[in-house]
Amino acid sequence: MILDSLSNSEKIESLHPDFKKAFDYVKSLDFSALETGKTELNGKDLVVNVSAITGKTAEAARMETHEKFIDIQIPVTAPETMGWKATGDLKEISVAYNPEKDVTFFADKPTAYVQVNPGQFAVFFPEDGHAPGIGEGNYLKIIVKVKA
Repeated sequence: MILDSLSNSEKIESLHPDFKKAFDYVKSLDFSALETGKTELNGKDLVVNVSAITGKTAEAARMETHEKFIDIQIPVTAPETMGWKATGDLKEISVAYNPEKDVTFFADKPTAYVQVNPGQFAVFFPEDGHAPGIGEGNYLKIIVKVKA
């Protein structure tokens, strides 16, 4: 997992061939005028999704993992707390792997929580179980899916 500010994204762009394209696109957006929807930047291998989120409690947030994609999660209009636990330590599958959606859900609880503020991002690799969406009220969020 990586947590940093969008202004520092160039420091991690060398970690994946599509990271620079993803961050350049996100930084070109007018965050004050975002509309929900998906944009493909490299076919299905690099997708930017602007979503309207309703925050949930830490107890209601579900741990999830992805096998084929890396998530870059960017809260836009409100801070969001995200739970983390190493994928290898997750033991309680609650919803089996769905290859179409590239997600497995777990009943395990996170071992750590981070607050991600607007202007920051969190990167979750396949080895990072995560419980996103912990927050209050409704807010906008950008989720970038990058083929691992």
